[in-house]
Amino acid sequence: MQNHKKIILSWLAVIFVLSACSTPQTPESPVATEEAFVELPATNTPAPPTETPLPTNTPLPALERAQYTLNTLIDYDAKTITVDQTILYPNLTGNQLTALVIAVVPNLWDGSFTLNSLTVDGQPVTNYTLNGQRLDIPLVSILPANGMVEIKFQYSLNLPFAEQEDPSVSRPRIYGYTSRQLNLVNWYPFVVPNINGEWILHDPWYYGEHLVYDSADYEVNLSFTPSGLTPIVASSGVPQPQADGSTRYTITSARTFALAASRDFQVSSTQIGDVTISSYYFPFYESAGQGALQATLESFQVYSQVYGPYTHKSLAIVMGDFNDGMEYSAFFYLSKGSYDLYDGTYANLMTTVAVHETAHQWWFEQVANDQALQPWLDETMSTYSERIYYEKTHPDLLDQWWWYYRLAAYNPQGFVDIPIYEGQGFQPYTSATYRQGAYFLEKVRERIGDEAFFRFVQDYFNQGRGKIVTGDDFFRILQTHAGATDISDLINQYFRSVYQ
Repeated sequence: MQNHKKIILSWLAVIFVLSACSTPQTPESPVATEEAFVELPATNTPAPPTETPLPTNTPLPALERAQYTLNTLIDYDAKTITVDQTILYPNLTGNQLTALVIAVVPNLWDGSFTLNSLTVDGQPVTNYTLNGQRLDIPLVSILPANGMVEIKFQYSLNLPFAEQEDPSVSRPRIYGYTSRQLNLVNWYPFVVPNINGEWILHDPWYYGEHLVYDSADYEVNLSFTPSGLTPIVASSGVPQPQADGSTRYTITSARTFALAASRDFQVSSTQIGDVTISSYYFPFYESAGQGALQATLESFQVYSQVYGPYTHKSLAIVMGDFNDGMEYSAFFYLSKGSYDLYDGTYANLMTTVAVHETAHQWWFEQVANDQALQPWLDETMSTYSERIYYEKTHPDLLDQWWWYYRLAAYNPQGFVDIPIYEGQGFQPYTSATYRQGAYFLEKVRERIGDEAFFRFVQDYFNQGRGKIVTGDDFFRILQTHAGATDISDLINQYFRSVYQ
């Protein structure tokens, strides 16, 4: 009997506990707000067990710069490309953002760019505006300073034929295809810099460069269809073959990602430290292709010593099927015309342009500037870098050839610091921003002496690396190293803006 009482009491206790723990919940009940909580009177009823919290989205990692991932499929013969692209964009502007501005340069050509889908943080976006090269994306919620946003695009490119105009009037177009190659430059949407609350996206012009770039990290996963007769690819990134037959190209802290593809390319490469320098050229141009490689290697060594280290693992020199040279991150083009004129010596156009474009890996790639409004910052430094190259490697050609051939023969005039829109033609523009700028640096060097001059150049490089600098930055650093030496007359002679 006593045992029966114990059993009954035990069952009652179990029932009591179960009734206390089985408080019914209304399915799909709304999330309670702070106002919905009502303080209940204290009771002796045991508190219900703590519920397992609902899973939350894992926060995106903090980034030093934007990350671009482009899954890219190229139909080489059809000249079409499909891309799934993701941008992780950290708001490093110091301000809250309510919208983003994206450059979509291929949209400047009718029918070249088709946007199939766009999402921001996983939510479809349809209220964007795309006018010319400018894509405005309103954000659903404010993006705080140091916050992160994920942008995904699906789009296709129908490459235009790269018609070449008179290079004495306007710069030949590179984006698109020629009979021998595909050229993908400024081919993907990218977030333009936001400086002092302003999105920096200038209008294109007949010559010069109009785009301004923040540094970013790139991963491009590239495949071709059909898989047969896959072309040779030159790119900004280091190639990593994948198990599925695709190739992954990566580069960090870069301004751009460019690539060229051709079934006709021949390649010569050399190694310096952990950097591979490769020259891509068409058949029957092996001598010029080797010459471009040698000049690039020599200037690379000079600039690494005089300015500072090169930060990437590769550098591609690409023979362009057009008459112009152009720089991109770890990649530059040389014009086919300069290959035609190559004579096996160092006193030729191809060598000087190769040396100039190599210098842009320091002045543009590492130290960037507004190429539309202050193009002299990278062009003056790159032109004067030619002078430094010749004095270090071929001093006999400096006075006998370079000063006249590259500068004096053009009788350069005008102010150095003009924007591209006021150049009054390709030759007057380059004479002012490139050649007059080189004359200015030579006179400054003579005035303050070699030691102070090269201390200035190295300090300017170190302070500007990874940034977008201005003329004020340039002269602030220069005045520091000029010390008590007065250079105001030189500034007034060559520049229209007032720099203190």
